[in-house]
Amino acid sequence: MVVVPAGRFVMGSPANEPQRAGDEGPLHEVRIAQPFALGVYAVTFDDYDLYVAASGGRQPADNGWGRARRPVLDVSWHDALAYCRWLQEETGRAYRLPSEAEWEYACRAGTTTPFHCGHRLTTALANFDGNHTYNGSAKGEYRGQTLPVGSFPANAFGLYDMHGNVWEWCADAWHDSYQGAPTDGSPWDNGKASGNVPRVLRGGSWLDDPGYCRAAWRCHLASDVRKDYLGFRVCCGSPIELLGAAPLSTVTLPR
Repeated sequence: MVVVPAGRFVMGSPANEPQRAGDEGPLHEVRIAQPFALGVYAVTFDDYDLYVAASGGRQPADNGWGRARRPVLDVSWHDALAYCRWLQEETGRAYRLPSEAEWEYACRAGTTTPFHCGHRLTTALANFDGNHTYNGSAKGEYRGQTLPVGSFPANAFGLYDMHGNVWEWCADAWHDSYQGAPTDGSPWDNGKASGNVPRVLRGGSWLDDPGYCRAAWRCHLASDVRKDYLGFRVCCGSPIELLGAAPLSTVTLPR
């Protein structure tokens, strides 16, 4: 886990960002009043296989690509929640999925460009379909599978693979725009905590063109879907929150 500092950012994308979709607006300021901790990497097969062995849960397939430090895939939103619950029981700490706002804030790491590395993305910096280009970038490699986590440089917050490799489940239910979205970084759930409702995914994957790997790009699938491009990373308050602990006092952020 790495601590992501409190702060504020403008969520979404401007109208002139290449490949912008309508659901990436309206632009709105989100104020993260407390630091939080996020997995340095997506949950790996090594991590998830420990959970399967301990809980007797379903073992996801790896497509013959290998397990170990590759990101776990073939997991649904419900599978990700079950892993977080198991991690809570094992550690006594309040692990969970990040909200969509927390995810984007952490991905951007203080930047306002389409990618935390700038206006373009190359296959030397992330795992995506390099047959496609973005905003004048050159074509690159198409690996056709996941790579071990940490294969590329981290962003300014010390987080790896926020662009590409696997899509990452977020806590939020899907909404077609940010109209009425929370501005405090909390999940936008609307009471849809159970059932097969669409859930948000972020970050793009090994299968996608670079436009889908942008910090602002949003995707959604039914919460029971499992695919070989779907994974997740875990989140927790910082200092690492104990289950049942009183909430931390809210920090007032200066404008």
